[in-house]
Amino acid sequence: MSARLTFPFVIERMSKVDTAWLRMDCPSNLMMIMGVWVIKPAISYRAVSERIAERLLKYPRFTQRVQVDATGASWITDTEFDIRHHVLREKLEASARRQPQQALQARLGELAMQPLDQRHPLWEFRLVEHYDGGSALLIRIHHCIADGLALISVIQSIVDGGAEPPKRRVKPPPAQGWEAAEEWMQHTLIEPLTVATVKALGAAGAGAAQAFGAMSDPRHVLEKWFTEGLGKGKVSSTEAARMAYQVVRDGAALALMADDSPTRLKGTPGQTKRVAWCEPLPLDEVRAIGKALHCSINDVLLACVAGAIGQYLQRKGDSVLGKEIRAMVPVNLRPMEQAYKLGNKFGLAPVVLPVGMDNPMARVFEVRRRMSELKGSMQPLLAFALLAVAGVLVKPVQDAMLNLFAKKTTAVMTNVPGPREKLQFCGGTLEQTLFWVPQSGTVGLGVSILSYGGGVQFGIISDSTLCPDPQAIIDQFAPEFEKLKLLTLMLPWGE
Repeated sequence: MSARLTFPFVIERMSKVDTAWLRMDCPSNLMMIMGVWVIKPAISYRAVSERIAERLLKYPRFTQRVQVDATGASWITDTEFDIRHHVLREKLEASARRQPQQALQARLGELAMQPLDQRHPLWEFRLVEHYDGGSALLIRIHHCIADGLALISVIQSIVDGGAEPPKRRVKPPPAQGWEAAEEWMQHTLIEPLTVATVKALGAAGAGAAQAFGAMSDPRHVLEKWFTEGLGKGKVSSTEAARMAYQVVRDGAALALMADDSPTRLKGTPGQTKRVAWCEPLPLDEVRAIGKALHCSINDVLLACVAGAIGQYLQRKGDSVLGKEIRAMVPVNLRPMEQAYKLGNKFGLAPVVLPVGMDNPMARVFEVRRRMSELKGSMQPLLAFALLAVAGVLVKPVQDAMLNLFAKKTTAVMTNVPGPREKLQFCGGTLEQTLFWVPQSGTVGLGVSILSYGGGVQFGIISDSTLCPDPQAIIDQFAPEFEKLKLLTLMLPWGE
């Protein structure tokens, strides 16, 4: 296999949302999705290089570099593409034989603050050929290429037996009822609202940030678009009225979010990162507890996250009574059959975690209540529109806009269901798979939850100034789960 590869020359304009992610890099937070696979038995560098060249490069985005100009950015074919720039050999420090996981975590923390080379496509795979009786593959992909949910499609295509990316769109069945109303809202209200705000920003010049007011008070544009929707028979008057109420309510809620509780996890981040993870929890046990408590698996896991963070703060000597922190959770806005197109198509939902509630049972029911309130919310769509607007602003104004949300947020958290069976890669088994999405602005904590191969894996990436020992949070997940499991088993049968 030749290291240098050639591809048809293409120039493609980058979307506004992807441009926003490209320009969000800052000294404290680089906009990279990071992951690590622990693979046994060991695999070879040659096998990984051949697999990546054969499968990953069928997605054109992975052969294109970024070209920035005064009005945004474009994807342009890398005429100097060399697989050796993107699949590299990695060696851990000498302590790796005695403490392999700690050495791997330390290296991931270093890589989290090393920018990708913009002269080439913004991704890389680093292979530790000999790690703890197998191999470890470290993955870095810039967020402007794709969001985490879209990258699931990529992963499914590069594992053994993986399917190729679809060559054309699979048309989904037509939406009905409330689902149709939501689809109509996205295309008829949110997208035009974004376009209108972008035009206003362009005309506003130095005062562009003030034009963002249209996002926080959308009522003045509702009448026009609802009239159009009703006239074309796309939605009923009842559905339109319900949508009108939701978009006003959720737009105001997103714009007027109160600051979450001040804790040691908030503040001015530094420029170093720490990474930690724990052994998986049994997914069957998590599911059983959720069923017994009439809660979702998600409710149980989020309650454990809240409990672990609360315990960490208390062990540091902080009072958590009555405190709660906000985590921004990505919400997919695309049909999964279109994930192969990559790019970013997700919104953000603010989830408030009751870290000050000591009783595990009361905490899981409170999480269930809060998650129920978020169902059907328009906030993810409005957050997506915000990113589209941010993508056309000059960077200082974009930073100021996005920092308003960062100040109201303590963590970014992802919860992704993975395959039930363990995957194979180049003949080895993926024994563990972890990933972290980036934090933006001054947010210093990232929490990832991934179900995979019958287990649930928790991972944390933290700013070392705000949280120098994320392992101390990770170590509380299992005890919090055990407390909840014990209380569940103590409940009277049949109640």
